[in-house]
Amino acid sequence: MRALVLHEKNRMAIEEVEPVGSPGPGEVRVAMHTVGICASDVHYWTDGKIGPFVVEAPMVLGHEGSGTVVEVGEGVSHLSVGDRVAMEPGVPDPSSRAVREGNYNVDPGVQFWATPPVHGCLTDEVIHPAAYTFALPDSLSYAEGALIEPFSVGMFAATKADIAPGDVAAVVGAGTIGIMTAIAARAGGASTVYISDVLPEKLALLEGMEGIVPVDATTEDLGERVRAETGGWGPQVVFEATGAAPAYKNLWSLPAPGGRIVLVGMPVDPVPFDIATAQSRGISLETVFRYANVYQKAIDLAATDAVDLGRFVSETFSFDDSVGAFERFLEGRPTDVKIQITL
Repeated sequence: MRALVLHEKNRMAIEEVEPVGSPGPGEVRVAMHTVGICASDVHYWTDGKIGPFVVEAPMVLGHEGSGTVVEVGEGVSHLSVGDRVAMEPGVPDPSSRAVREGNYNVDPGVQFWATPPVHGCLTDEVIHPAAYTFALPDSLSYAEGALIEPFSVGMFAATKADIAPGDVAAVVGAGTIGIMTAIAARAGGASTVYISDVLPEKLALLEGMEGIVPVDATTEDLGERVRAETGGWGPQVVFEATGAAPAYKNLWSLPAPGGRIVLVGMPVDPVPFDIATAQSRGISLETVFRYANVYQKAIDLAATDAVDLGRFVSETFSFDDSVGAFERFLEGRPTDVKIQITL
């Protein structure tokens, strides 16, 4: 069996690995078809670590995956051989308190693909719990199935924002997650979603999408634009999707009075928190870490005419050219949203 194995910083290669074997009770064996590259995969390759997660042993990369069920374990009734599926990459400890309280994404014992020391899915086959494996409808391609993972982050952000029908939303940052969040917010009931970025080429990818308004941050201020078009009021919901420290400078005054801020991007360094401004304007704050209980909803929504994930696949590489796909990611082309690999 082949796999893209990261040994240490700046050293990875396609290698032969041991076959996964047969699935146990409650598990399925899946032949991988499409895997998206995430910034975390690239960081492990270029830096050998992300925060406390350090690559100390060979690790298979990849966590955004779709494929086909080739074998089902005992007790699995909702999936069959031949089903096209997307897999939720984070598997918690079913006995943990976090699971019992419905917050399994923050379970300290969660096993998340391609997070050291857990192997990922850039390999020919994987064994995965059937409970975290979801059938894809015919209307979704494998490529769209692999995009359900980042779309679930946007879905979770929109869910935590508690969007009410007709709310105006603003998204800071038009990277992959910012775009996914904007789509989810619009589908979740926002009348208009303004999304800003410093790359006009990235914003151009959103032109023509109903209810989504690109704002070039190099030429105009996001807050001023939204207030000008809402009678001076501002957005009820603001999503910060960059994790960049400069974005926090005016973040606390960006929402309308009584509005909400949802922190989606994760800063590397400490950022300023203007508590007094947030308090005096009645701003509430939510944070997002991965997602919980939204994967099936993300698939269901992606299958409707309201969402077109496929348009954001920028380039697809063969598995044999996996290293080339990672190198393409590092180029940072402004028009790239999602780079994928097919097996």
